[in-house]
Amino acid sequence: METLDTEFRGEVVLTEAGRKKLAQELEQLKNVKRKEVAEWLKNAISYGDLMENSEYDDAKNEQARLEHRIDQIETMLAKARIIDRRQVKTKEVGIGSLVEIKQVGSGKKQTFRIVGPAEANPDNQMISFESPVGRALMGLKVNQVAVVSAPAGEIKYRVLSIKK
Repeated sequence: METLDTEFRGEVVLTEAGRKKLAQELEQLKNVKRKEVAEWLKNAISYGDLMENSEYDDAKNEQARLEHRIDQIETMLAKARIIDRRQVKTKEVGIGSLVEIKQVGSGKKQTFRIVGPAEANPDNQMISFESPVGRALMGLKVNQVAVVSAPAGEIKYRVLSIKK
């Protein structure tokens, strides 16, 4: 895993779908949300005394959160390394792989896409290559077993399939 960590140091690993999703969020924040917050601020200022104006404080805090998120997304997109799904190999688990695994002993099957941390969303079956399960799966081939350390002990997963 050492080479993988150094290979992507300073970069934000994204699939093309992840890049598009971030670009859409950025567009929404800049063109819609900024206007909404500006209107909120304008209204809050009209209430008078800014020292004891909780509406103004809330609007300023929201504006700060918004600008922070815009800056965060712009930085991620500037540092993005896009993983082209056409270049994803199916011989071993890598970033962009769609991996079906089965927990050894229970037979419980799961399917995940291995993505970068910025795009990870376990609820949507997208796990980071830096997560414990993602890290354990990286480089494995079909029928190999990943061992993941968990508070309750080791959990083993057998790789059933690897797809693009």
